[in-house]
Amino acid sequence: MTWVMVLLLAAAAFGIMAFALKMPRTGWELTGAALLVGIAGYALQGVPSMPGAPKAPVENKRAADEALIKQRQQMGDGFAKGASWMILADGLARQGQYGAAAEVLRKGTQQFPQDADLWVSLGNALVGHSDGLITPAAQFAFQKAARIDPAHPGPPFFMGLALAQSGRLPDARAIWAELLERSPADAPWRADLAARIQRIDSMMAMASGAQTAGAPVETPPPVADASAQAPE
Repeated sequence: MTWVMVLLLAAAAFGIMAFALKMPRTGWELTGAALLVGIAGYALQGVPSMPGAPKAPVENKRAADEALIKQRQQMGDGFAKGASWMILADGLARQGQYGAAAEVLRKGTQQFPQDADLWVSLGNALVGHSDGLITPAAQFAFQKAARIDPAHPGPPFFMGLALAQSGRLPDARAIWAELLERSPADAPWRADLAARIQRIDSMMAMASGAQTAGAPVETPPPVADASAQAPE
């Protein structure tokens, strides 16, 4: 009975992804293989008769920031044609599996190379995989998205975020300032973007003040005694 339930759940999961979520046919084999690997692993290690031992959930420190995922969705164009790829990648990213998410998105960009949202998501996954630091591959993904859709707010926003996390504050501010200038007044991301620019300005001002405070202070040359210079 247990194996019947396992097979039914696997079939239901595949049916939902393939038909309800309209996963591309090119992804059917990969998804089916993943489900079969999971079933095989259960067959080797699973013990249905073992009593359960529930534990309190452990917080995943590498879990993706839900606010940033939501913001990326707001800046996207309804997920365009790569919806199924991004849904799967977002699920992996929320579990901290950024490398797997990036691999999924690479396959998505191969199928839909002109989908700017896919390239933005790939850049974010690569940044997450490198612990928040921007890499040449992530930078390429953001720049590719910007070339595909120059008006898309996602590439400059997340490119600036990655630069800021990497300590390149002036570069991040320049990109965000240009995005803020061309963003509509009613854009949902405008207020957040302006607040981020203000925080960068404060951090740069503090860094500049610290450097000035630590610099040597020049002292004026001693003034000669006027009485000593007075003519006799």
